[in-house]
Amino acid sequence: MRRTFTQLFCATPHGARQARRLVANRMDVWGFARGSEASDAVTLVAAELAANAVRHGRIRGRGFRVRLLLEEDVVRVEVLDARVERLPVRTQGEPDESGRGLLMVEALADTWGVELRPDGLHKTVWADVPVCTRLS
Repeated sequence: MRRTFTQLFCATPHGARQARRLVANRMDVWGFARGSEASDAVTLVAAELAANAVRHGRIRGRGFRVRLLLEEDVVRVEVLDARVERLPVRTQGEPDESGRGLLMVEALADTWGVELRPDGLHKTVWADVPVCTRLS
C-alpha cells in the first residue's frame, strides 16, 4: 500500500522544527513507533533536509514543502525549496562543519539526490530511507 504525506512550511527555523515534529508524528500514524530505528532515521533525514532548505534554499516570502511517500519498505523524503542555483553537493574526504548533515543523510538513506523542477523555480532534494519493522 502506498501512503503519502505533504505539508508546506515557512522557511524559518521554527518551520524546520515543525517539519521534524510532523514527520515523527506521521511515522507513528503509519505504524512506526516514535523512537524506533525506522522512525528516527526518516525523522532525522527529513529534519536535515528541512534545515538545509531553511539555511540554503530560502527566498523571502516562499516556504518549503516536505513530502513523504511510503511504499513497501522505503520512505522517500522529499523537500522542495525555491533556490535552484544552490544545489547540495556530496562531500569528498573531510567535511567542514556545513557538510556533516548530508553525510548523515547519505549514511541513513539507500540513495539521495536533487531534481530541478520543470518550472525552473524549485528544486527537490530527496532521499530513500529503508524501513522494515512496523507495529501491527
